[in-house]
Amino acid sequence: MGKREDKSSCEVQATSSVPRVLPEEQQALFREVLTLFENVHLPYAVAGAFALRQHTGISRFTKDLDIFLSTQAASAALACLEKRGFQCEVCDPVWLAKVHRDDYFVDLITGMSNAVIAVDDSWIARAHPAKVCGVDTRVLAPEELLASKLFVTRRERFDGADIAHIIFASRGKLDWERVLQLAGEHWELVLWSLTLFRYVYPAQSVYVPQSLWRDLLARFSEEVNSPKEGARFRGSLIDDAMFAIDVEEWGMDNILQEHRNRRTKIEPLPDVRST
Repeated sequence: MGKREDKSSCEVQATSSVPRVLPEEQQALFREVLTLFENVHLPYAVAGAFALRQHTGISRFTKDLDIFLSTQAASAALACLEKRGFQCEVCDPVWLAKVHRDDYFVDLITGMSNAVIAVDDSWIARAHPAKVCGVDTRVLAPEELLASKLFVTRRERFDGADIAHIIFASRGKLDWERVLQLAGEHWELVLWSLTLFRYVYPAQSVYVPQSLWRDLLARFSEEVNSPKEGARFRGSLIDDAMFAIDVEEWGMDNILQEHRNRRTKIEPLPDVRST
């Protein structure tokens, strides 16, 4: 199984708009990588804490810089970075490579670890201009940022609050057709996120179009009232550890492995063993 999306520490910090000052060594690494990518015209967009701050105003300390890019662009980025002496490794060829110096990292991310959602060129084309560590660059649009968090629903890390904040900060301006396009057959996770948003911000339900509420609730009602015979177990797409017993002992389908097997992989670096 691939490396899970548990990069954050166990201690959860309270949300705040107070800017977090990053150590100069960390900023220097981020600037070098971003400047290099800009100089070689690599198609990418910044995600993670920097994108969340731009779209919501929430400031969060981070040890890493999340770069979203296609699988092909990630392989090109690694080749470029290695040539210039950066320490690189492919942690999981399905979705994650790392560039590191001391205790600081730049993560190259090509999609979700469960291989359900993959980054493509449209993610980069829709990105918003931004300045990160003094470099003119771009961050994911709010719709892609929201989609990137739909499956971060694990016991040790849950991005539902981030999604709620993205919806709240949008003030009703999100492109929900795009969100649903990205979610595809996993639209129930969008409804799940909207239900949490409605609970947290009951007075702001109008930020979500009534037509979307009606559509998703009607779909959900139909699925519940007329369940599909033979519908497959999907728990491992949510958390492969918490639902391991279902696959390993109860004989449920390993749909996670099927998704991962189908995904185009990041090309491993020479003499570097992928995990």
